[in-house]
Amino acid sequence: MSESKHIASLNHDRIFGFDILRACAIIFVVAVHGRFLVEGTFLYDFPYLIFADGVDLFFVLSGFLIGTILLKEISTSESFTFSQLTNFWKRRWFRTLPNYYLILLVNVIIVKYNIINEDINQFNWKFLFFLQNFKDSFYGFFWESWSLSIEEWFYIFAPIILLILIKLLPAKKAFLTTVLILIFTPIFFRFFKESPAQIDWNWLELEIKKSVLTRLDSIGYGLLAAWTAFYYHDFFRKYKIHFLILAIVLQYVIANYNFNNNTFYLKVMYFSLMPMTAMFFLPIAHSIKQGRGFIAKMVTHISKISYSMYLVNLAIVAEVINCNFPKTSVNDGILKYVLYWGIVIILSSIIYRFFEKPMMNLRNKF
Repeated sequence: MSESKHIASLNHDRIFGFDILRACAIIFVVAVHGRFLVEGTFLYDFPYLIFADGVDLFFVLSGFLIGTILLKEISTSESFTFSQLTNFWKRRWFRTLPNYYLILLVNVIIVKYNIINEDINQFNWKFLFFLQNFKDSFYGFFWESWSLSIEEWFYIFAPIILLILIKLLPAKKAFLTTVLILIFTPIFFRFFKESPAQIDWNWLELEIKKSVLTRLDSIGYGLLAAWTAFYYHDFFRKYKIHFLILAIVLQYVIANYNFNNNTFYLKVMYFSLMPMTAMFFLPIAHSIKQGRGFIAKMVTHISKISYSMYLVNLAIVAEVINCNFPKTSVNDGILKYVLYWGIVIILSSIIYRFFEKPMMNLRNKF
């Protein structure tokens, strides 16, 4: 494939395979966040699959999207200007910030008026600038915003590093060096982060998994996949089945390896292997360009509303149900879990249709 044809192929409106991964990611996230509604029932372990972590899938897909955009920017001129940098930020912020601030405001209201059991005193100015978990943990308010902070800071760091390096190196090497910096720096932070004598999952969740400085590499693997797909697209396409098999094997190892006493694995390797697994799913997903039929339409719709689903499912739906309408029996819990899914999908569809999509249209207008 010629370079010009390959660049043109990157302008494809939607890749259905990515819609599948995005839909799977949000389904896994929503399922996990609503588990407490069906504790003690057969639905507790739904979806009964060993798969890449939903948030890691989102991170890697986001990195691939960002990488593709940046590669298109530098492909023709072999440069990356400050004007291109600010345009990139404007487009990303039009896409991500309106929804975030809307749901942040809703969280403030429902916590302030005790609709859910969280601590309004945990809300502070840091949430306005995605600093709530930049290097330290946070808790007790808008828990799900941890991943949004990681993404927003990646949107800042990645193009700035590229802007500097492209003045010193050819575009191809500058981009790869950017990727390597963003992958290895968080690994360095994880390795040297002070930890208690006995590491447990609570510490890992707060201090490693949900901190910006220790998790930027998760998105970096998506950036690496975009670089590979752009400069070595034949390789990326030819070995898609091999990468799929590698992803499945790697996921099996992650799920079954006994790591309870291995501090290095827990702190460092685990949080690299999970996004690497997600990365290896990308070539096969990239090859699935279109989907047909009702199921495909549903998958695409869930993919489109996945950002809104991520923002509303936990506090605004699951916690509101649990705090105000606690389950009275096993069957009542299952009914509320089904209701939880329905509300999440309907509410997210409304937000997407009347707020998120108009904001994206406004972005495109400007």
